[in-house]
Amino acid sequence: MNKIFKRLAVGGLALSIVATGTIVMENQKSSVSAAKSSTSKNLIVLIGDGMGPAQVAATRYYQQHEAGKKSLNIDPYYVGQATTFADRGEDGGVIVSGIVTDSASAGTAFATGNKTYNAAISVSNEDVAKPFASVLEAAELSGKSTGLVTTARITHATPAVYATHVRSRDNESAIASQYLTSGIDVLLGGGQSFFVTKDEKGKRTDKNIIPDFQAKGYKVVQKAADLNALTAKNSKVLGLFGSSHVDYVPDRTQDTPSLAAMTSKAIEILSTNKEGFAVMIEGGRIDHAGHANDLPTMIQETLDFDAAFKVAIDFAKKDGNTSVVVTADHETGGLSLSRDNIYEVNIDLWDKQKHSSESIASKLEAAQSIAEIKTIVSGNTWITDLSDEEAQIIMDGDGSSYKREGAYNAVVSKRLLVGWSGHGHSAVDVGVWAYGPIADQVKGQIDNTQIALASANIIGVDLKKATAELQSKYLYPKFKVSREKEVLYPAKALVEALGGTYTSGNGVVKIVSKKNTMDINLKTNAIQFNGKTKIYTVDVDNNTLYLPLTAFNQLTGKDMKWDTLSERLLLK
Repeated sequence: MNKIFKRLAVGGLALSIVATGTIVMENQKSSVSAAKSSTSKNLIVLIGDGMGPAQVAATRYYQQHEAGKKSLNIDPYYVGQATTFADRGEDGGVIVSGIVTDSASAGTAFATGNKTYNAAISVSNEDVAKPFASVLEAAELSGKSTGLVTTARITHATPAVYATHVRSRDNESAIASQYLTSGIDVLLGGGQSFFVTKDEKGKRTDKNIIPDFQAKGYKVVQKAADLNALTAKNSKVLGLFGSSHVDYVPDRTQDTPSLAAMTSKAIEILSTNKEGFAVMIEGGRIDHAGHANDLPTMIQETLDFDAAFKVAIDFAKKDGNTSVVVTADHETGGLSLSRDNIYEVNIDLWDKQKHSSESIASKLEAAQSIAEIKTIVSGNTWITDLSDEEAQIIMDGDGSSYKREGAYNAVVSKRLLVGWSGHGHSAVDVGVWAYGPIADQVKGQIDNTQIALASANIIGVDLKKATAELQSKYLYPKFKVSREKEVLYPAKALVEALGGTYTSGNGVVKIVSKKNTMDINLKTNAIQFNGKTKIYTVDVDNNTLYLPLTAFNQLTGKDMKWDTLSERLLLK
């Protein structure tokens, strides 16, 4: 796609607006160029998932109140803010503008430097999508060690965009399998269910793939003590600390490592490589607490993230050859630190909840009476005076998928004097914090794609080269499965992606690829291949012609294979 630039004068500052909507300040471009001579051997990227400005402010206020500390660990390194919008695309069958992003599209942006649609994991926004390489994949090609650390499932969107490629973030079994061939050295998080079979209380329908990781030299650990026992000699590690996400901070036992502990161990292992390392560390459950509207838990998760940042920044300062950059993919919940026209927040109550709302959700759903609701609430909070009206609100649920948990959090939030716009994401800009040479490249008002471009530039890796290598191997087409279980692909989009041409008119389609020609009569479904009759499945759905892979292989002379798990074409 050609880029169209328009010149605008905004407050006396020249801007360049790219067709995708990215705004790049001219003075930023010059500072990026000037910084090219200053590089780092190592890169640490930290993502506070769902951590918008209100989440940061709430955590700071809480810490000031509870510990008397004026600032968070990240505060001194604030350099600016980033836009978070995605590409226009489908979401649940509905076309959306992309202004409100999800973690997959936002992650693709700050991992690869490219915009895409919500739900896409590092692939382009096309009917036949192409993979985009991340800064970690480029780092792998340059000989650096790489790692992914998260409190979410390791197969969740934010870690996934750095090392895997699928059309839908929901394909977590494929994400787990792709990690096996990704070259990522250290993988720490939750998500064991996507590595084991349904018979083993997991999600996979094929096989347990943990032995495959062990065969490749990965040390597999599942408890904090086992993580702590690892040494730098364990160059490859798969840590799975839970079937799904890592437990929330207030719900953890001694078997569950903190994000700071995971960060420390990952850096210890990765930093033994003389060529350097690149790692992404995610506070994934800030987002989940925001979705649930659980403020006390959200604050604990943000503090957990801030503690991990301290581990990273302490290493970077001591090392002297490491850049650190921190941002968020989006804000979650539409948090407001006041409500009901009251100029106050009841901050003295923010630490009175014992465990997360998630931990009592099943009990709330099972409750049969207002009395039971009151008992559950008083057992988890300071609230011993829950009114019948408040209990009934919880009994009725909040009308969302969070049901009674959502209503419980609504009641608690009202007493805390905080508000939420809903259970989803919002489109507000998010903060950017940085240390080391990368700081000059992410200052001011930037787009989230600049995080990836600056990351690659600062450690001297080639995103374009890594992307070209991936695109020579894989394509990710939309597809459909016939009643006969045959996989069919959109003919026009796929043949053009493969370098051929597609023309249609008067009920006849002509496809040309290399020296081969295929003519298809859409009225009779008759097919002529180089003048000879051929029989393939022909399917026209919503005016789109679909054909099977055998047709495209004959046209192109290739021997492409369909990877059913990852839903992609293997070109080589």
